[in-house]
Amino acid sequence: MSERVQKVLAARGLGSRREIEGWIERGEVQVNNRTAQLGDQVDEHDVIRVRGRIVRRPEHPHRWIVYHKPVGEICSRSDPEGRRPVFASLPRLKGQRWVAVGRLDLNTSGLLLFTTDGELANRLMHPSMALEREYAVRVLGEVPSATLDMLREGVELEDGPARFDSLEEQGGDGANHWYHVIVSEGRNRLVRRLWDAVGVTVSRLIRVRYGPVVLGRGLKTGAVRDLETREVAGLYQAVDLPVPDSVRPRGRGGPRRPGRDKRPGKPVAAGKSRNSRAAREDGWSSSPPKKPGKPASPSGRGGGRGTKPSGGRSGGGGKSGGRRQR
Repeated sequence: MSERVQKVLAARGLGSRREIEGWIERGEVQVNNRTAQLGDQVDEHDVIRVRGRIVRRPEHPHRWIVYHKPVGEICSRSDPEGRRPVFASLPRLKGQRWVAVGRLDLNTSGLLLFTTDGELANRLMHPSMALEREYAVRVLGEVPSATLDMLREGVELEDGPARFDSLEEQGGDGANHWYHVIVSEGRNRLVRRLWDAVGVTVSRLIRVRYGPVVLGRGLKTGAVRDLETREVAGLYQAVDLPVPDSVRPRGRGGPRRPGRDKRPGKPVAAGKSRNSRAAREDGWSSSPPKKPGKPASPSGRGGGRGTKPSGGRSGGGGKSGGRRQR
């Protein structure tokens, strides 16, 4: 069966489909020694070259991981200012390439998805899929109810109107107040810009969920873990792609130590994080939402203090850490 060349290259993890389309437009892709054009169809018998190098079929099945990004790392592969890229902390691959699903800015921490399946990454980021992104937000000062209503109903930004699909108070103490918000689009710095538009300063921002995948409290800042089978299947189902045959049970999907991945598929305990104190202080919920469109409820021990959103085990119950706003 033949498919468009950019789709084939994306599925092999060489980059996003948009990035590969740029290579084709610049004449960097050849099919059977002929410069490829956008929309060219290829099959398993065609020889594809990118910048003169033959693109071979991947020898290993696809991988899917979660990285707990710390503040201060960038989502590019390199940086002229010398800042640390998130890719430096990921397991090394042979004959494959990590593709990031979305980005987080320099001062935002939390969940980043990576996969070697470029087609999946492209679908997960595509605006038509409208996958939910959930964030724990710490703001300075108390926010009036009227302001919260504005954020739920819609605010005019420079690139068009936007709103939070869900906004729930999670408690607070002193100058700091926590909220959980959900957006279903990936506009640049959307969460921060929405709060800024109503005059509220964000002092901390943590992504805690992307689609069906939850960060959880067991993954320390700067650590990596393989997705569990149910999480991988959930990602493919969320974007209407068939679940790969290579998806097999991988145990509990515990944390992995960043760096060389000597034994793929076997969880390795995460090392001591340089931001472990901050990780302990972060207050996000690790319970996935019970229904689409609803945010995870804070649960577990310590939920009654009302100072920060508390976490618990995935799928656990418990008392709420703050009042629900309707």
